[in-house]
Amino acid sequence: MSTENLTHLAVIMDGNGRWAKKRNLPRTAGHLAGLKALKKIILASKKSDVKFLSLYAFSTENWRRPDSEVNYLMNLIASKLPSEIKFYKSEQIRILVRGDRTNLPKAAINAINKVEDETKEFSAITVILCINYGGHDEIVRSVNSILKENPTTEITEDLIKSHMQFNDIVPCVDMIVRSAGEKRLSNFLLWESAYAELGFYDTLFPDWDEQMINIVIKDYQSRIRKFGGIS
Repeated sequence: MSTENLTHLAVIMDGNGRWAKKRNLPRTAGHLAGLKALKKIILASKKSDVKFLSLYAFSTENWRRPDSEVNYLMNLIASKLPSEIKFYKSEQIRILVRGDRTNLPKAAINAINKVEDETKEFSAITVILCINYGGHDEIVRSVNSILKENPTTEITEDLIKSHMQFNDIVPCVDMIVRSAGEKRLSNFLLWESAYAELGFYDTLFPDWDEQMINIVIKDYQSRIRKFGGIS
């Protein structure tokens, strides 16, 4: 049984569309319900002394979805991030956005820059929103950054890590969990999760709440982490 705290929890937020479909609602209704659940799990994680919470919001593969849904999600990012700044400040929540911002809409980029700047002094919990994020893409961008600095340098693990976004702020993942029953990582935090515990839960993401976070933490505390050694 683990005696250490769950410091960095990562969540693959899955099931918004299925939640809406079960209720004969449009997929957009599922995304809005997911936003409500998001606030609940941020507060529950903070209450449980989780210091870093990574959330898979939009992957590099999600661009394949219908244009109408992609546009809706980009507009949601542009509008909701700034509108929640008062909430983040009241709870001392720091927001970071991980992923390739270069091809995001300008309004979304502006919203990201604003919320990161206005919450940068907070430390009660750091929430890392992964937007236009892919684990493979992150590694490729890190290596390209190294080669741009020195094309002949020897590539090492430490060098790759040092060129990854927020490497000096955010520790490796302790546990990755996924809602809605699917059992795969979907290209999420592949480098950072080398020794992460994994948890898969049937509950659709819009139905997640403090009770689900308590279940996750209890599950984590039941694991024995060996990091390649023996127990």
